Amino acid sequence: MTHSTPLRWLAALMITALVAACGAPNDLGEPPPDLGDFRLGHNIVVTENMEMVPISRPATEEEWKAALTRAIDERFGRFEGDKLYHIGINIDAYALAPPGIPVVVSPKSVLVISANIWDDAAGVKLHDEPRQFTVFESLSGATVVGSGLTQTKEEQMANLSRNAAYYVQRWLQENPEWFGLPARRRAPAIEEQR
Repeated sequence: MTHSTPLRWLAALMITALVAACGAPNDLGEPPPDLGDFRLGHNIVVTENMEMVPISRPATEEEWKAALTRAIDERFGRFEGDKLYHIGINIDAYALAPPGIPVVVSPKSVLVISANIWDDAAGVKLHDEPRQFTVFESLSGATVVGSGLTQTKEEQMANLSRNAAYYVQRWLQENPEWFGLPARRRAPAIEEQR
């Protein structure tokens, strides 16, 4: 992946924010969807090339690793298949809406990730290129005026990380053949937030 300047990220994210701002449903208390023989092996989050997009609250690599690792474990630890699959996620960029911005601007928090999945037994990646997702915070009463005014940095990161884990799950559901499922069980493709 080529590296972009923070200003280029900002321009792309601001355009995207105008057309999409939805998030994951609160479905973790329900039985997980069928992912065939999937069982989570390694959960790897990489942050070395992460960029903070202005204007944003700062967050450390360790904070992002902890938040996203926790969200992936929470979502994918529910699956009890017979084969191990490894999920690797690179955090490309983020923006956490800061406090003190006028309500009229209503900044949104956003996270850009690139995801990969490997079959442990076969020792291979299951796709050619990483799948990139641009993930926004869930729209709620607490975020409609800008989450920087109503949420802590930790709450913003948890919200984005949960949504990112949900989109990775939907991507896996779009590819049932990876997990020993027939194509007829393919989930509808998610609408990308790009």
